[in-house]
Amino acid sequence: MTAPLLKIQNLTVDFGPPANPIRVVNGVSLEVEAGGAVGIVGESGSGKSVTSLAIMRLLPEICRISAGSVEFNGTNLLTLPARSMPQIRGRDIAMIFQEPMSSLNPVMTIGDQIGEAIKLHENMSREQRRARVIELLKLVGIPDAEGRLGAYPHQFSGGMRQRVMIAMAIACNPKLLIADEPTTALDVTIQAQVLDLMQKIRRTLNTAVLLISHDLGVIAEVCDRVIVMYAGHVVENGDVRSIFANPSHPYTRGLLRSIPRLSDEDGGQLYQIPGSVPAAGSVKVGCPFYTRCPLRVEKCSREMPPMYSFGASHKAACWVTGEAVAPLQAIGEKM
Repeated sequence: MTAPLLKIQNLTVDFGPPANPIRVVNGVSLEVEAGGAVGIVGESGSGKSVTSLAIMRLLPEICRISAGSVEFNGTNLLTLPARSMPQIRGRDIAMIFQEPMSSLNPVMTIGDQIGEAIKLHENMSREQRRARVIELLKLVGIPDAEGRLGAYPHQFSGGMRQRVMIAMAIACNPKLLIADEPTTALDVTIQAQVLDLMQKIRRTLNTAVLLISHDLGVIAEVCDRVIVMYAGHVVENGDVRSIFANPSHPYTRGLLRSIPRLSDEDGGQLYQIPGSVPAAGSVKVGCPFYTRCPLRVEKCSREMPPMYSFGASHKAACWVTGEAVAPLQAIGEKM
């Protein structure tokens, strides 16, 4: 069996001083196969972006990785010297950030910014870099690619800036592309174009994708597998079809029920999960979804549930649904 391209085990990230840490990512484990696409979904504050920054080792100084491993192509990135990471970022792992206007340099031309990444990692002449930049701009659908080399970020629309960010990210043909909310603040038409572009890049370059989003619709369109996070924990994971057809954690069910539909059975009122995500580090024991869960029992407040299997590639951490399916699994094992 081929080893996954990216394998995260028990990743734990804390904020603040070691004497009084605030845990924002709690024992996250996931795998991304070469050429595969995995989505991480959850509300704001669930730990999605912190997980992605931990992979790239771009966490702010106030954060620290207190446990776990991040293996990329068989190498644990967390044990590498800090000076080795710039050679991996951009060349082997690239990232598309949420807001391109704050990620692009406003006083550098688009051509220079994309060319800078190529200059850092590839042995190309000036003419070769220029040709490569034009090729990339065409690939991501920028019209008049050669004529736009000298343009600045403010001269592009939001959707075009996001395309430029994607061009920068794929400039050195990375093996893994991490996209953190790449379609936020874009209208639905441009959003669809960006998602189609990501699919095209995945097919053309065989690039693996780790897509971070709060939008299950986006995850369903792009990804093969999905990781559902809540308050720093992975509460459900599995293949997209299984989770959408049979969500097993109450939180995942709430997220799916919150998706707007043209024919709403509730008389047009959009469903919302009651309450809000607990403050980081405030849940010390039990299931973090306990206070908002419609299925909660007393045990949920005392113990964090283990991951129960709901199929060959589908797991969820819930005492109620998990204990309901466990006897059926035991019967199946005896047959």
